Amino acid sequence: MVQTVQAAVRVAPGTTEMQEFDLPSIDDDSALLQVEVAGICGTDVKMYADPPAVIQGRVIMGHENVGVIAQAGPRFKRRHGLDEGDRVFVEHYVGCFNCEWCRLGEYRHCEATDWRTNPDGRRFGYTSAENPGTLWGGFSEYMYLPWNSVLHKIPDTVTPELAGLVMPLSNGIEWALLTVGVGYADTVLIQGPGQQGLAQLVAAKTAGAAKILVSGTTRDKHRFDLAKELGADEVIDVLTEDPREKVMDLTGGRGVDIVLDCTSRAGTAPVLLGVDVLKRREGTLLIQGELAAFPDFPVKKVTEKAITIKSARGHSFRACELAVDQLASSRFPLEKLATHRYGIDQVDHAIRVLAGETDEDAIHISLMPSLVGRAGGAVAR
Repeated sequence: MVQTVQAAVRVAPGTTEMQEFDLPSIDDDSALLQVEVAGICGTDVKMYADPPAVIQGRVIMGHENVGVIAQAGPRFKRRHGLDEGDRVFVEHYVGCFNCEWCRLGEYRHCEATDWRTNPDGRRFGYTSAENPGTLWGGFSEYMYLPWNSVLHKIPDTVTPELAGLVMPLSNGIEWALLTVGVGYADTVLIQGPGQQGLAQLVAAKTAGAAKILVSGTTRDKHRFDLAKELGADEVIDVLTEDPREKVMDLTGGRGVDIVLDCTSRAGTAPVLLGVDVLKRREGTLLIQGELAAFPDFPVKKVTEKAITIKSARGHSFRACELAVDQLASSRFPLEKLATHRYGIDQVDHAIRVLAGETDEDAIHISLMPSLVGRAGGAVAR
């Protein structure tokens, strides 16, 4: 094996440098992953521009990681049922495997991986390279895998780039299916046709939703086309149409059973619209925690309509397994979500593309160590 590794390192807010590291040694309980694909999502955009103060030093970002087990200790292989050469998706949570949440497969809630409440929490893509193991993120040629990594074996029929969609798809399954409980004959409004919104569309369609509406803006035209291809019944341009009137018209004045807010940096408007277009009683609204505060939140309307509000927060082990199964089924053309690919030496540009700071419109970006030194960009389909 190689003795040194190239990695893209966040050295300051909005600043990345390519650096060289010694390949970390492993023991009986650890392993090394040769990274094939590291995805980028909206969280990376936020963490890149404004990293949390509790995460100090050099950080190798990248928390949506797929690769091949390059080297593994004997106890690691027995514990995970894996061997060298196996392709895996790596969850970014690194739990204790002992608390009530880990016992349930809900590693996202474990204190050992929660940097918000535990300054020493471990999480791939968030942990300083100054910690033992060094290679704690996927924007690198290799990653260090401790004994308590959470891994999902990828079938040979699923390509590495397609496997890179496990994270957004698992979030969609977790939020739409397991958290909210979208089911047979439900009417659903999905706000925002990005990777998370389209993933929830797939989850809702698979669950048997009767009518799925997807809203976005004029610049989302090709995303609207993809949404229809994935099973959306109607799309709504909130800049050229009155979204409330359109939703009520499409539902015969009844409103929708469920609203899934997948917007980014859209302020309070999507939540307020969701409250308005939910059915008369006992609809469900899923929200993401983008707003630190919500002035004049319509509590009276929420209680009068008996609305249930649930939060979108990560994914469970089961959601990831379901995502792998969905990708392997080839039921949907999910490869069309993977719109762009770059080498890890283009991390800065790739994050800015996803942030909308360029003219490129990316849904999901794949960073690939194999593309270092080569031009990246949109994928021809």
